[in-house]
Formats: sequence, structure tokens, C-alpha cells
Amino acid sequence: MRESSVALALSFFAFVMTVIWGSPLVRLLKFFKVGKIIREEGPDRHFEKLGTPTMGGLMIIAPVLLITTLLNAATLLGFDILGQSVIVPLFVLVSFGLLGMVDDWEGIRGSRKGLGMRARTKFLIQMALGIGTAFALKYIIDVPELYWPGFPEPFDLGTWYIPIATVIIVGFSNAVNFTDGLDGLAGLISATAFAAYGVIALLQNQFFLARFSFTIVGALFGFLWFNVHPAELFMGDTGSLAIGATLATIALMTGHWLVLPIIAIIPVSEIISVVLQIIYFKITKGKRLFKMSPIHHHFELLGWSETQVVQRFWLVSLMAAMIGIAIIFME
Repeated sequence: MRESSVALALSFFAFVMTVIWGSPLVRLLKFFKVGKIIREEGPDRHFEKLGTPTMGGLMIIAPVLLITTLLNAATLLGFDILGQSVIVPLFVLVSFGLLGMVDDWEGIRGSRKGLGMRARTKFLIQMALGIGTAFALKYIIDVPELYWPGFPEPFDLGTWYIPIATVIIVGFSNAVNFTDGLDGLAGLISATAFAAYGVIALLQNQFFLARFSFTIVGALFGFLWFNVHPAELFMGDTGSLAIGATLATIALMTGHWLVLPIIAIIPVSEIISVVLQIIYFKITKGKRLFKMSPIHHHFELLGWSETQVVQRFWLVSLMAAMIGIAIIFME
């Protein structure tokens, strides 16, 4: 009970900090004209979002970085508040956030305005960060490599762990990036998934990881204060790449990454829809499987309002998260 109370308190603290500094950040981004560029092929209703400040991931990363750093400093002084194991997911959050920040800046004010970083360059950096994280998880932290639902002992994957973990980290970084297309969608979906893994970590007695997870939940809720429809601020790659990679890292640290595609069913569906659209387009020489991908745009073009898409996707995500937790702890 005490540990869950601490985790929820940190979540509330992160929420308050994010909301407090959110308004100054929005004004700062507006001052420097760090505004969203809308794709011409997107739904017409999205053109009203043109110029809305992006790089809002800074609003999430900064409070989490500050709180985690301060609590780790307290741990080094002898207070049992946070553990050094959260340094790895914190590194992932910051490093992928910096990559996303460069990508956002290139697309807004850089030499590749409207495009961002070259896809190959971004992917190679993601792979390098993913491989480094996988090595840290296996050889430094020594996390449980794989828990199979219903079995109490973890399985050892040997050298296969590194490529598997790398694919999961890079894959979910891009999956959340594809999900970030509607007001509040990526934030709500991600907060739900982090809360689910926070509960899993609590039930595993990984209290430090649970506290870190709920700190991110609080920061995401604070970000949603400014991101719900009509959004004053967008997450951008600064937030989506960082949030996706960090979620994957936390899932790997619990050893229960097999249920990650269930708990994060919406990001998985989003990235699968993009892959299927590309494959179908090439096979049929120009025909489309969906009206538009990622799949949230498909439902928009079917006539759903933006709010309907976000709310219904979040309901699916919430149910999937509960099912994922139930699968993990079934006898």
C-alpha cells in the first residue's frame, strides 16, 4: 500500500509540475514560431491546426528528468526513494527525445523544412540507441529476459535477447510516432500503457520502476491539459519517439514484453496499418487498403469526428491494458 501511495504521489507531483510550466513553454514555442506543418495529403480539417506549436515532448521530458534526477540524488545520500535501475529508461527517454527534437527542428526551421531528418539517418540512430539500451538491460541491469504467462521463472534468451530487445525498442518508438496524429490520442494511449506497466512493476515488487512509470503518467496527463482538442500544443517527434522507446524499455525491464502488443494495441495497430498500406499499394500498383494510414485517419475519412476517434481508441486501449494485466497474472 505504501509503495502504491508513493507512486501515485509522484504521478500527481509530475502532473502539477507539467501544468505549471506548460503555459510558459507554449508561449516560448509560439515566440520562436516552432509551429506544426500539416501534410497536404491529410484530412482537410487538419489544416486548421497549421502553426500550432510542436516539440511539446519537452513538456513531458523535463519534469520526469528533474524529478528522477532529484530522487536519485536523494538515494545516493542514503534515502530509499528511487533506484539507479531507472537510469536506463531515463537515458532512453532523454536520448530519443533529443533525436526527436532534431527531427522536429529540421522539419520546421531546418534545411529539410516539412520533411524532417532523412528516414535512413533517423532509423540508424534509433538502431544504435536501441542496441546500446539492449546491452545495458542484459549485461548491466540483468533484467528478466522473458516471462511466459503462467510460469513463475523467466526464460533465458541468450544472444537472441539483444536483437529482439532492439526491434521492440525501435519498433515502439515508431509506433507511438505514428499514433501521434490527433489531439490527445498519443498522450492518452501512452498514459494508459505506462499505468498498466506501473501496476505490473508494483506487483513484481519493482517499486523504483513503478514510481518512474507513474511519474511519466503524471507528466503525460499534464501534457494532455494542453493537448486535448482543440490542442494548444503538439507532442511532436520530441515526445512520441521518446515515449514509445521508454515504454518498450519499461516493458523489457519487467520481462513481460510479450503482452506489450496487447497493452499497447493502438500503437501496434497504427504501425501495422502503415505497413499493410504500403505493401498493398505496391502489390496492387496504386490501390489503397485503407482510405488513409495510419489507421486513425481512415476512421476520420469514414466520418468519425476527431474526438470520437480519440475516445473510442482510448476505450479499446483501456480494455486491452486490463486484459494484458490479467494474462500476465493468470495462474
